[in-house]
Amino acid sequence: QVQLVESGGGLVQPGGSLRLSCSASENIFFFNDIGWYRQAPGKERELVALIQLNGMSDYADSVWGRFTISRDGAKNTVDLQMNNLKSEDTAVYYCRTRILSRTNWGQGIRVTVAS
Repeated sequence: QVQLVESGGGLVQPGGSLRLSCSASENIFFFNDIGWYRQAPGKERELVALIQLNGMSDYADSVWGRFTISRDGAKNTVDLQMNNLKSEDTAVYYCRTRILSRTNWGQGIRVTVAS
């Protein structure tokens, strides 16, 4: 069972930045892809950003140009840099890894964007 721990969440004002990190118990280059998801109150969980084993990344339209997903091999983390945050980015953010059809989820971390 892969263990995932998210960190870096908190309260930030609109227009501010946060950097989330997902620390994995296995080598991050072992996974087919790693994604950041979020779930806002009353809404379904949605994909925010995804990075594939080959390094290619993709983003939800709502965060394109504001969020960046990256891998840090030295720290064995997958990070999500979030800039120009908006109130609608408020949610619990989850890290998810995938090896073929097997997925693992972190426990989630809360991000609140409010003035």
